[in-house]
Amino acid sequence: MAASYKIGFLGAGKMATALAQGFVNAKLVKANQLLAADPFEAARQHFTSETGAKTVAANLDVAKGATVLFIATKPDQVAAALAEISGAFGKNHLLISIAAGVTLAKLEAALSAGARVIRVMPNTPALVGAGASAFALGKNATAADGELAKKLLSAVGLALPVKESLLDAVTGLSGSGPAYVYQFIEALSDGGVAAGLPRDVATKLAAQTVLGGAKMVLETGLHPGTLKDQVTSPGGTTIEGLHELEKGKLRATVMSAVRSATEKSKKLGQG
Repeated sequence: MAASYKIGFLGAGKMATALAQGFVNAKLVKANQLLAADPFEAARQHFTSETGAKTVAANLDVAKGATVLFIATKPDQVAAALAEISGAFGKNHLLISIAAGVTLAKLEAALSAGARVIRVMPNTPALVGAGASAFALGKNATAADGELAKKLLSAVGLALPVKESLLDAVTGLSGSGPAYVYQFIEALSDGGVAAGLPRDVATKLAAQTVLGGAKMVLETGLHPGTLKDQVTSPGGTTIEGLHELEKGKLRATVMSAVRSATEKSKKLGQG
């Protein structure tokens, strides 16, 4: 059943549109309970065409018309957006930020004392309802605010609460992780082509294999190593392939990628 609150978006880009679609599809809200602001007419038109919701040009109009506000601008535009709405932001408002690298302290400092704020690190598969998000509560956000954020974010995938200090690690893993997976899928496809498969067949098999493996981990609850062992017969083909991956240091390289992306996220947050 649709809730009674109204959700507003400061920024009507792809991620905002994906979230709004997810909320409507999950019947958490109706289209007339959504409102988005964006200075670009093309973004506003796309948001409306995809969600059926109303859009406006000014962020202030959204703050006046909605109580749950998602700030979905680029990080360097957050300060200006919050300055625009600060006068209208009251005790009945909840701000949920998906702007990368903008800390809770910066968000809270830009608003009136006691502002309820939640910071989220989403990822792009939210665009197809398969996102992986983590969120951290600000000092004034309530447990009920956290439950609401989890409910909303779960409409477009997985949503987990974490300490804010861990959000950089989330950025390095699931925020940047889709790019690592795409590269792995491309490499699997290249291997299939090298072995004689047509490119379209190889790419579809590679993507479905990654999807199936992920579903097995999530739905069985088994450790990935256990599932790997179930596929690996003594003296079989899989152990030969795994041996090559070990020689290429696949696991160590992926671990290093996550750690490097995490450190980069920390540096960007300090800027």
